[in-house]
Amino acid sequence: MTRLRALPIAVAAVALIAGCGGPSGDEPSASPSASPSTIKPEDMPDHQAPPQRLVVDVTIANGTVTPTNEQLTASVGQPIIFRVTSDADDQLHVHANPEHTFEVAAKPNQAFQFTVEVPGRVDVELHNLNTTIATIDVK
Repeated sequence: MTRLRALPIAVAAVALIAGCGGPSGDEPSASPSASPSTIKPEDMPDHQAPPQRLVVDVTIANGTVTPTNEQLTASVGQPIIFRVTSDADDQLHVHANPEHTFEVAAKPNQAFQFTVEVPGRVDVELHNLNTTIATIDVK
């Protein structure tokens, strides 16, 4: 009975020792399946999928905002990202509890991430242009 208990420990120790020794010099590298960088979360027995992100692409050009009055749905705690390309400075305001405010610069490829922790309807608007980009129904 003691040998059966010791076998998994011995196997784990050998695997650990083999996995810790990295290649040096001209030695061949370890197989991809043994590399910690290739282990995927779904390969783990207690895997929990990361929350899906809600991504909204926003363009501000010549005083026009795209999209406007978009109706979206998200979950409490879900990462929400607004990717903004703008030709003017503005302020992105998220009417959630707590509220979030982001400074938008006149430049491309800006990203603003937040989560909403209280269910309800959340408006996301631009202050200077006085425009609602989206209303998010958070459940």
